[in-house]
Amino acid sequence: MSWVLDLQGVTVRRGTTTILDELDWQVEEGERWIVLGPNGAGKTTLMQIASARMHPTSGTATLLGETLGRVDVFELRPRIGLASAALAEQIPGGELVRDVVITAAYGVTGRWREQYEELDARRATQLLVAFGVDALADRTYGTLSEGERKRVQIARALMTDPELLILDEPGAGLDLGGREELVGALSELASDPRSPVLLLVTHHVEEIPPGFTHMLLLGAHGRVQASGPLAEVLTAENLSAAFGLDLIVAHGGGRWLARAAASAAGRGRH
Repeated sequence: MSWVLDLQGVTVRRGTTTILDELDWQVEEGERWIVLGPNGAGKTTLMQIASARMHPTSGTATLLGETLGRVDVFELRPRIGLASAALAEQIPGGELVRDVVITAAYGVTGRWREQYEELDARRATQLLVAFGVDALADRTYGTLSEGERKRVQIARALMTDPELLILDEPGAGLDLGGREELVGALSELASDPRSPVLLLVTHHVEEIPPGFTHMLLLGAHGRVQASGPLAEVLTAENLSAAFGLDLIVAHGGGRWLARAAASAAGRGRH
């Protein structure tokens, strides 16, 4: 089978610290994955590998049929859309919103002297419309709210019509209203069969949009706690083991909720 993402025994070490530990993970066409785990579980490092921005210390990482170490990553990266906090920090605050999106066509942040085709301009406008931020096209990026910035970042990540879209903690820093708007937008994206394969990193099960199909649950030291269909992986037993806390998991109305069991919450207050 030709996987969109195929990681075999992927390990990342920094000095004596193991960040990812012999991780196996396969993602198929049409799937929408949640990547969940506690702080320090290696989620962002894993996304750096999945976006061809880092090589593993050992193991094999094959992305879109190309194996890292045997491919020009600068040719591979445009096929992978990425929205992350690190990338967002590179966007100039004085950049027009429409230019934030269109510059992804050249893989740059900050418009300079590049020449874009009319097709690029139409694509950027369509994406701004799709994420409800087209009215902000002539605003500068630095004047946007955090929720508006997140939507623009995702529109930018889709600019090259990628085969794989990686969203690394898009809900971070959002208030309740901004989070719910983003969850709604991501649910629409996940439900669209024309969308690329999606990988969404989050710390919170409440941020999982309806329409996502699978979950990779990481535990301590970058080890896989569980992987597979979302409803099979997102259980109280698996989540409790990953986070080291007795947790209760509930599902209703298409959304998930996790909280500490009464006994665990009581112990935490003493």
